[in-house]
Amino acid sequence: MGSVVKTIIVNAPVGQVFSFWKNFENFPRFMENIESIQITGPDQTHWKAKGPLGTAVEWDAKTTYVEENKKIAWQSTGGQIETHGAVIFESAGADQTKVTVGLEYDPAGGALGEAVARLFSDPEAKLEEDLHRFKKVAEEGAINDAGPTGATGETNADHTTAPE
Repeated sequence: MGSVVKTIIVNAPVGQVFSFWKNFENFPRFMENIESIQITGPDQTHWKAKGPLGTAVEWDAKTTYVEENKKIAWQSTGGQIETHGAVIFESAGADQTKVTVGLEYDPAGGALGEAVARLFSDPEAKLEEDLHRFKKVAEEGAINDAGPTGATGETNADHTTAPE
């Protein structure tokens, strides 16, 4: 199982940054390989990512812990990827937030596993790039701007509650 931890400072208040991140359906806005995330139940989401050569990689995840404005943790529950991790949000001064992401992952075996492994090739660089895109979206004020997301559902959806 591989692991990666990355930190970035976002020039926006903790509550705003946390609220945007807590809505997993926002992730296609800043995560390059994520096509969509759908809320499937209380604390449950279904993820779809771009794999190599036009393939799709899908998995389900459960939010295992939420502490408002402080931490979100998850664990995959089924699909083609085994992963778990957490995101920690800390005030870093006036209107600044330190965001630390730590994750562990273990792609499936076989030919599909090789495709999934490519999705996770150089995970440190990919996570760093995704965090820089997140920072840009957050700092440009797009946190409160619905705009085109590529995601499904409402822009202010809360993945820790069941869909209506």
